Amino acid sequence: MHFLFPRGLQRAVLAVACVSALLTGCSSDKKITDAVAPSPLAASVNTPAPPSLDGIALAPPNARAVAVSSAPTAWGGERTDAQATLSDRVVQYDIAATLDPIKHTIAGNEKLTWRNRSNVPVRSIYVHLYLNAFEGSGSTFYTERKTRGFTFRSDVETEDGDWGHIELKSVSQGGAAVPWYFVHPDEGPDTDHTVVRMDLPTAVAPGKSTTLDIGFFNQLPRVVARTGYFGTFHLVGQWFPKIAVLELPGERGATQPRWNAHEMHLHSEFYADFGSYDVKITVPKGYTVGATGEETSPATEKDGQITHRFVQNDVHDFAWTADNRTAPVVEGTYNGAGSPVVTVKVLFPPEYADNAQPALKAAIDSLAYFSQTLGPYPYKTLTVVIPPFNAGEAGGMEYPTFITADSVKDLKPDTTGSYLLDFVTIHEFGHGYFYGILASNEFEEPMLDEGLNQYWDLRMLRERGQAIHPIPLALRKLGMDLKLDVFSIERAGADIREPSDAVGNNSWDRYSSRGYSSVYSRTATTMHDLEERLGKDVTEKAFKAYYKRWKFRHPSIADLRDVLIEVSGKRDVVETVFAQQVYNATRVDDRIEKFTSIEELPQAGTANVNGSWVEETEKQVKKRISALRKEFKKAHPDAAKDSGPFAYRTTVNLRRRGAPMPQELVVKFADGSTETVPWDNTSRWERFSWVKPVKAISAELDGKRQNFLDFSKIDDSSTIEADRSASTRWSTQIAALAQLILSLVVTL
Repeated sequence: MHFLFPRGLQRAVLAVACVSALLTGCSSDKKITDAVAPSPLAASVNTPAPPSLDGIALAPPNARAVAVSSAPTAWGGERTDAQATLSDRVVQYDIAATLDPIKHTIAGNEKLTWRNRSNVPVRSIYVHLYLNAFEGSGSTFYTERKTRGFTFRSDVETEDGDWGHIELKSVSQGGAAVPWYFVHPDEGPDTDHTVVRMDLPTAVAPGKSTTLDIGFFNQLPRVVARTGYFGTFHLVGQWFPKIAVLELPGERGATQPRWNAHEMHLHSEFYADFGSYDVKITVPKGYTVGATGEETSPATEKDGQITHRFVQNDVHDFAWTADNRTAPVVEGTYNGAGSPVVTVKVLFPPEYADNAQPALKAAIDSLAYFSQTLGPYPYKTLTVVIPPFNAGEAGGMEYPTFITADSVKDLKPDTTGSYLLDFVTIHEFGHGYFYGILASNEFEEPMLDEGLNQYWDLRMLRERGQAIHPIPLALRKLGMDLKLDVFSIERAGADIREPSDAVGNNSWDRYSSRGYSSVYSRTATTMHDLEERLGKDVTEKAFKAYYKRWKFRHPSIADLRDVLIEVSGKRDVVETVFAQQVYNATRVDDRIEKFTSIEELPQAGTANVNGSWVEETEKQVKKRISALRKEFKKAHPDAAKDSGPFAYRTTVNLRRRGAPMPQELVVKFADGSTETVPWDNTSRWERFSWVKPVKAISAELDGKRQNFLDFSKIDDSSTIEADRSASTRWSTQIAALAQLILSLVVTL
């Protein structure tokens, strides 16, 4: 996940932290800058691209939520234990990289072996050069900040000398030079250089493979987003030429072979084929290196340089870190059913030594939870990196078997800081399943990674009994405390007031950064509500089936929908939720518009008594009422307040100003009885009425807290009289205030 802390919860928790700061005082850390000179761009960057040599199309620039189910044979069909490898390995990367930690550069050589899965010859391939997102303000990444007003996490500014890039030095196929051209699949600016097309001298026949020899050179940027350096610390992600995905008919809605390649957007991440990585990393002696995969042999030393070799099969990305300030590594193991013994390492700088053990525990706990609720973790390693002070934008990132966590100063247990460290570690590990093993397309369907991962993380926190404590520790010791439930706080960032973008939209074509950040919170909230309708056990069974069927493949949103329908048997429920919230953005807002409970008193007028019409005047009626009340009081001296000889007519008017959502109305009466009725039709309003001997005291919609997408929970309940005990649906008045603050912050 590329937010240091997912935007909904990040802003929510930070808002709560600000409330705490008002009570305790706060301080800020001074930013330190460390600049290097920018490198000039290659001379060929503006060469126009001729038509491709084979006519294979690109995925459209507005591609988003897939509505058509993938074929059962997509990506080679379901992976089982009978197959020799975990994934259908499409690509092999053999890379040698040498880091210059003074200039923050990497000299690299890459052998890229790619297999053509299609039934047509391939002459033109597409390759991502993600690092060029940071070469200058003309990239798609930076242009979207200027033209769309998009923001990225803490929005660290790129200053002079902070830029970075990747330069192709040479590309050849079987010794023959390969021409290449920058292309713009998403119609971005000509000054974006994050995707190239390479026209091969020799076509790759169906079912056959080819090898490209690529020389490249990286200038790492000062870490402002996802990757780069700060001082001696280097987080090296999105750093090597990486081939795009050739999708075949029946895969994610494709009807003919097409290349799925997108520019590096401000709000997008990655999508790639599974394969094998064999990477040699050379750094100066004294630098600690952590990376994707297993270090297969002892490091070798030559001329003061140390070379490490990391190998990992059945993954689709590779990242690494190097720093000469890393403290002694903290290690642990996980040994769970169905998984190999997993070695867990935490790399951290001395200033965050107190973060290491909590991060290790959160990582091992995550291994257990995800293995038990989705499926066994299949790899032998997990490396957790805690970034140093002033390199926070390197935190909160995920790669296969390799994640970066948060960095919390002066960590104390059971505080907002400890919650953040736990959550970010859990969240980034969770990506190892939704981004890693399931390998969804984060460009086009970020819901399947960021959103589902956020949802599953919150389930884990719920199982752990974790909550957010906005009250400072010092005040809690005096008896003042407040615990905010994780799903309750998540809805504050779910863009529920006036949703701008469907959950299933792609990552870049959104109304605002808030529209993208709602992928996390809105998906988690939508799935929470769907779970309430399907049942916790059924939902978990469905996700286990989803993982089993689609692991090491690339499911679409339609494929997730199909599994949920199949396992739950509730087609109407699932399809309605997907139609309203995944493929569209629909507000939910049900409320109690009016609530009354009035005595059914005798009325003045005429009546036919024994064949004769008799009139009873207003005065006579009042006299009869008074007499009946006195008689009742005499006969029932201990009767409860509002009890009497007359029945009460209780009426509840419900109003709907959004999408229909099944609701349950519960009305409570003074004698302790209740009336419960469903409101499960599509009407815009409904009226319910009862005549009972006692007065009603309260009416409540969604008393079981199933519909978190509902915009306002305050108008879901009403009382006949002011009653402090009747409005406890979300928490105390302080919690309501905190939620209001969080909702306001999310709109910024």
